[in-house]
Amino acid sequence: MNWLPAPTDLSLLPDEVHVWRIHLDIAESQLEEFAATLSSDELTRANRFYFPEHRKRFIAGRGSLRSILGGYLGIEAQQVKFDYQPRGKPVLAEGLQHSGLLFNLSHSQNLALCAVNYHRLIGVDLEYLRDISDVEALAKRFFLPQEYDVVRSLPENQKQKTFSRYWTCKEAYLKATGDGISQLEQIEIALTPTEPARLKTLPDWSLLELVPDHNYVAALAVAGCGWQLKCWQY
Repeated sequence: MNWLPAPTDLSLLPDEVHVWRIHLDIAESQLEEFAATLSSDELTRANRFYFPEHRKRFIAGRGSLRSILGGYLGIEAQQVKFDYQPRGKPVLAEGLQHSGLLFNLSHSQNLALCAVNYHRLIGVDLEYLRDISDVEALAKRFFLPQEYDVVRSLPENQKQKTFSRYWTCKEAYLKATGDGISQLEQIEIALTPTEPARLKTLPDWSLLELVPDHNYVAALAVAGCGWQLKCWQY
């Protein structure tokens, strides 16, 4: 997957979806600049993290998000205002919703992805590939029987990645709709180790797996079809 340098003249067409790859381990000077753009409630959340690296990555993620959205909206990063849905999903505050800009952010370890478009519900999920104990038991608990059968049938060296692919695909859709993890079993995903994932029984949605970096898996869910994808490196 080709992550291009961000253009100086950033424009988002109605039929485009932009995905930004963001590295969260950044210089202290840039971290301070990002912190200066955050709201008081975001700084309070940042300071609740016990480990400094988690606090820094939260600030980097939120600061980058504000910078990206501000670029599309034509305002300063600190002028971006958020409201929060019942499950905590951030959306643009009422005064900015007239723009039609919709976004979603996901982070794992030192990487984040931000997906942006106009008017289409959108969700992105990113997972760092780590050893998962009892991967079959988790698949049996959270996945549909046919999905569990796929995971169970694979060699040990393919089970963990396939499980994570299922998980990110389901999460991307649930983040787009705002539904919680309790709905994981309601979304049927078809995939194999050699074939890309697709959403079954949801023809009005698009699902695309992304390759953000070595040892990561990610998925993008977008309402509707016929859109063009552009991938930027923040």
